[in-house]
Amino acid sequence: MQINEETAQKVAEFLLQIKAVQLNKAVPFQWASGWQSPIYCDNRKTLSFPKARTYIRQRYVDTIQEKFGQVDLVAGVATGGIAQAALVAQDLELPLVYVRSESKGHGLQNQIEGVIEGGQRVVVIEDLISTGMSSLKAVEALRNAGCNVVGMIAIFSYGFEVAKQNFEHYKCPLYTLCDYNSLIDVALEKGYIEKNEIDSLKSWRKDPANWNIYV
Repeated sequence: MQINEETAQKVAEFLLQIKAVQLNKAVPFQWASGWQSPIYCDNRKTLSFPKARTYIRQRYVDTIQEKFGQVDLVAGVATGGIAQAALVAQDLELPLVYVRSESKGHGLQNQIEGVIEGGQRVVVIEDLISTGMSSLKAVEALRNAGCNVVGMIAIFSYGFEVAKQNFEHYKCPLYTLCDYNSLIDVALEKGYIEKNEIDSLKSWRKDPANWNIYV
């Protein structure tokens, strides 16, 4: 669920300005899944720009307080969510952990790095949601460790239907600061794309596996 339109527009402007998000219908990007995509998103770049970084941190914090109330622990999803979670935990003066995609194969073989206690109310911080499954592995690991995961917040979501279904299945509330449709609207308004590109860009989100750049 997107937080609100004002936040979505502001975050979209930042992501486009700093080229954390790039749009190119004519020369699509290739995802690891093999999908051809008109969008490339690297939200780690926000960390290099203080104004963007500060705004995003503030909106994370505001959302936690508005949607979840009192929490005991902030958890970042490795790797993109770790730095964002650290900023949020520092602001809220809360403990921080981060969660790997799987347990280490050596040492203590931890999947969760940091100190947790059973029953803690935990908010999970992520930078990007595609299908949501890698993020939800972190939720599952925290729940298995006895934590009460109250929900997840991310900077950006592509808005895939499969992601919505996955979060509903895991009964994990998801809030995002910005989403694909808001980004496209801002990109058009600010001149990053042309009006004749809109139909193709929006059709990609509906069926990315079978997207045709000539739509």
